[in-house]
Amino acid sequence: MPLQGFWWWVCCRHGFTLLGREYGEKEEEEESFEMSSPGVQMTNRNGSTDVGVAQPIRTSNGLERPLHASVEKDSLITPSSKVTCKDDQDVIVKGWLQREVCGEARRPWSRLKKYWFVLTPDSLDCYNSNEKPNKRLGSLVLTSLCSVMWPSKQTYKETGYWNVTVYGRKHCYRLYTEHLNEAVHWVCAIQKVIDSKDPMETPTQLLIKDIEENHCNQETVEEIYKLNPILRHTKNPLYAPLLPFPYGSDDHSPHNVKGYTALRDEAVKIFNSLQQMESERDPVPLMQGVLQTCLDLLPLRDEVYCQVMKQTTDPPEPGSISNLRYWQLLTCMSCTYLPSPAILRFLRFHLHRMKSCYSNTEMEKYADFILSSLEKTKQREYVPSYEEISMLVQRQDLICTVYYPGSGICKLPITSHTTAGELVEELIRKLKLTRSRNMFALFEQNNHYEQALAKATIVADALTRFENFTCKEKGFETRWRLYFKLYCFIDTEDVPKDSLEYSFLFEQAHEAVIQGYLPTNEETLQSLAALRLQFLNGDFSSNAPFPRLEELFPIYVLHSRVLASSKPHITSKPSCPSLHKGLFSGALPNGLWNNSLIKQKAEESQKFKGRMKEEGANMMSTIVDKWKALQSMDRTEVMATYLSIVKQWSGYGSTLFDIDFYMSSVGSFSQRLWLGISATCLSLYKQGEVDAFENIQYSQITSFGVSDNSTFKVSVGEKEMVFETSKVDEITQLINTYLTCISSGPLHPGESSFSEDPSQLV
Repeated sequence: MPLQGFWWWVCCRHGFTLLGREYGEKEEEEESFEMSSPGVQMTNRNGSTDVGVAQPIRTSNGLERPLHASVEKDSLITPSSKVTCKDDQDVIVKGWLQREVCGEARRPWSRLKKYWFVLTPDSLDCYNSNEKPNKRLGSLVLTSLCSVMWPSKQTYKETGYWNVTVYGRKHCYRLYTEHLNEAVHWVCAIQKVIDSKDPMETPTQLLIKDIEENHCNQETVEEIYKLNPILRHTKNPLYAPLLPFPYGSDDHSPHNVKGYTALRDEAVKIFNSLQQMESERDPVPLMQGVLQTCLDLLPLRDEVYCQVMKQTTDPPEPGSISNLRYWQLLTCMSCTYLPSPAILRFLRFHLHRMKSCYSNTEMEKYADFILSSLEKTKQREYVPSYEEISMLVQRQDLICTVYYPGSGICKLPITSHTTAGELVEELIRKLKLTRSRNMFALFEQNNHYEQALAKATIVADALTRFENFTCKEKGFETRWRLYFKLYCFIDTEDVPKDSLEYSFLFEQAHEAVIQGYLPTNEETLQSLAALRLQFLNGDFSSNAPFPRLEELFPIYVLHSRVLASSKPHITSKPSCPSLHKGLFSGALPNGLWNNSLIKQKAEESQKFKGRMKEEGANMMSTIVDKWKALQSMDRTEVMATYLSIVKQWSGYGSTLFDIDFYMSSVGSFSQRLWLGISATCLSLYKQGEVDAFENIQYSQITSFGVSDNSTFKVSVGEKEMVFETSKVDEITQLINTYLTCISSGPLHPGESSFSEDPSQLV
């Protein structure tokens, strides 16, 4: 008996060694739990005995016990030809299926061949025929990690067969049948067997459980780390993930557009990237790539956390640049997303252990920073920007630049967790606006776009978005920035004239005038432009700097005038215009005809620019004449005069949105409207008209909401109004904010919070 036991051990060891060679497992074979050999001891160069990494030793109450080997190894060993078909009582499904097989060396292409397949509670077996006794040609052991693909209609169109693909650890069965019902029957049966299997656990998972169970016994924990190199730093590549992932490629199909492969392959690739990061001169782009992959592929987050914890455990050179690279990545990860609860508990244990092992070092400082971040981190929408990562690796705050009306700039330190609501409150305190009854918000803005940020928005996400836009867009007009200004106009009468808030009212009123949101006559607009010049430069001087006309006066007025004057005046009915067009287009070649049209359009454009320049010069001259009459007016007086003119419009204090389409259930229909949202009501204006044709008090609104990306609905009793606009989210958010103010009563000074959920219904 002892001799037989010895030969059994030798044969098993030899078999697993051959498997390691076949699948490329070399020096770090122990890194892969599928390739582990149970109970095998290895002697190192120093003469001490260590246990193989892949088959870990679990220590509990001071006793060592080897884990059972994975049953998946059975599917990797070629079965003996003497094995016969199992009894029918174990058979779930059996039948003939076509299998994809490779040709010979002379004919390397794949072809289909018919085999007899038998599905049992443990495996999918392949035979030459259905007669007994019969040789088993192959077997795919089914575990919880296996997967089966549903039949593809595209494959049927191309081949005339419905396909069933079953993925195992290192190989898969590609099966075909002419009947859809048969393919579906096989898929359902195989999936049921897979679902019946207990979830598989890797050695890393089992060791994490043992460490958690023995966390109070330091000696036992240290023994676990000592006996299991899979938990410690390695310079060799990883051949399999530390955590279990499904076999096959169907689990990541939504991400194919980004070029991702199977999760198991991506896990191994990431470990290679981590090792490459050690020697990178600028590791930030590589860190961003790892973070982006984990943000896109949720299951990889726990795996990468485990990989980084492995590489920060017992490194060969603690505190070296290569070692600190892992701590820097772990810092960025902790500020971007959290792992699952089990891995989060192990991460906290790991950080506390590293603090005790490396006290008064950089590693301890990183561990403290990460532990603090884990308490604040929420799911990020974007990975940190280059600038943010550059600050995180130094454990420093990010400096955020915020603009406000009047060309003001404020720079504030923020963290990766600072929200827009928190930054607004800080700005209110810093700019001494705490006594204001109006509400403020943070906007993302460029020359063509502006939108308020929701209270819960992570500011660092907005900065990353700006960085991404900057890479795609060039030019001053597409430059993005954060802008702080008034959001809801609750009280515009009692604002002190010498306060910063009053200048906010003035600057935002001027922005509305320039954008064309003040329906008034041209003379009034000229007077406002003159007041603006007085505000900027004081009394008239020929040496004073002149801003561009579009910064003083709504340029659309000149556009409309020039377009109206350039329209041809028809004095008589033209004779046969289509004949003239046909005559010239037929007489000239296509190229010459197109060139003639291009030349004509260029000439018209040149004439239009000339007329605009002429009209602009005349308008500026008129504005300057009015400016000369404003002698001795100081800035406060200018702002008061400007606002007194603007406030004459009943819509002042409303935020205006362009409505492309409007329809009411009573049958009215209109186009090109303004929807004004104020503290008391919703108002509808025909663009350019002074008076609203409909005012809807908030108390009259039964319900409102968004039906799709561009449709906004408001119900007033039995009447329903439908608006088509690209600003549905902004409209809903602003209405919710005003309704919150109404329901909560008067705002306290400095209160500035606003609704987080733009899809909320009343």
